[in-house]
Amino acid sequence: MNTLKIGDTVPEFSTTDQDGNTVKLSDYKGKKLIVFFYPAANTPGCTAEACNLRDNYAALQEQGYELLGVSADSEKKQSNFKKKYDFPFPLLADVDKTVIETFGVWGLKKFMGREYDGIHRKTFVVDGDGKVTKVIDKVKTKDHAAQLLD
Repeated sequence: MNTLKIGDTVPEFSTTDQDGNTVKLSDYKGKKLIVFFYPAANTPGCTAEACNLRDNYAALQEQGYELLGVSADSEKKQSNFKKKYDFPFPLLADVDKTVIETFGVWGLKKFMGREYDGIHRKTFVVDGDGKVTKVIDKVKTKDHAAQLLD
């Protein structure tokens, strides 16, 4: 797993959001972008994290941030998740793991003694030139926005 680090340039990517719209990195050129990866829609930790970002969305926008949530869930699952909790930001349905592998967040995980491959909960801040300016490895699901707001 080759995770992007601070100073790395994010390679161009393209996938679809919860409504089937194509979303590309270049859509965010000139903007500060928060890309948060979560293991699965509608699970307790992922819901807490996304709801915390939703509740602090105005403050994040005031600092010039756009947000993208990413998991390998289907468009339908992402759409249901977005509607259920009224998220104001797109959720990418990265079923083929294009974006997940671009950022290097797919890999071995351990849970209750089991090992399996999955998405690591990580968040990246990308500047308007596509460079990584911040990586959050230890995401506090209930207080994630505070880790992003300066």
